[in-house]
Amino acid sequence: MLAADDLETADRALSKLWTTVHHQGSTIEVAALAVPFLLRIAATGHPGLRADTLILVATSARCQHLGDGTREGLLRVAEDPLMVGSLDCPVDWTIQAARDAVASDLHLPLLLLTDPDPRVRSAAAFVLALATGEVTRVASALHERLAAEDDPAVQVTLILAIAQLAREHRDAHASGWTRNLWSDPGRPAHVRIGAGLAWLCLVDDPAPSDLHSFLTDPDAQRHSSLFEQVPWIRPVSPGGDGLSWCIRDMLTPDSP
Repeated sequence: MLAADDLETADRALSKLWTTVHHQGSTIEVAALAVPFLLRIAATGHPGLRADTLILVATSARCQHLGDGTREGLLRVAEDPLMVGSLDCPVDWTIQAARDAVASDLHLPLLLLTDPDPRVRSAAAFVLALATGEVTRVASALHERLAAEDDPAVQVTLILAIAQLAREHRDAHASGWTRNLWSDPGRPAHVRIGAGLAWLCLVDDPAPSDLHSFLTDPDAQRHSSLFEQVPWIRPVSPGGDGLSWCIRDMLTPDSP
């Protein structure tokens, strides 16, 4: 049904898949088996549902109940090994299997990284950040796309995707790269904000005073609506101000 030419039929199928593959924020064990089909349908199915289908893949292959805006949680992928799914299988096993399925079909999200629709490009980067294989190739593709990207929300998404991949695979160079981005006053503000959040997730160091001042400046909040288009940020606050919540949780984690 999701592969149907009729948009209404396909949209109805996608809504049903969200409740069965990723029910109420929890990935069901069959998700890993669905990933190869979802990726192929995303590549060949109705263009209007391409981005949301990719988001379903990505949320099924990472820790449950997205919305942790802390330094430890925003880019975290693995789930608590003690969490058990509805079929008595550790959820982290399902997540790992789904990630491996993504890695087996990297050519599909890599192809969609240049889609005309910025929402699709963003969702493809969200998926690629989960790669468990060919990491160097994926990281290079994300960097190349960032160099050519002109959509601000996609630029931020690419920065966070690169940072998540680096965090997962312990790339020590990423922290220096993100620091160079956020500390460069010649960069656009949204790029510096995204890089600042990424840097905080990659290191344990306290936030330098210049980064703290930049992120807490009222001007940073003018970009809240833009950051609501970034897959990592949108779920952090149901009220639509995920950027503010991330900044608060990262800079003052002990505040009420």
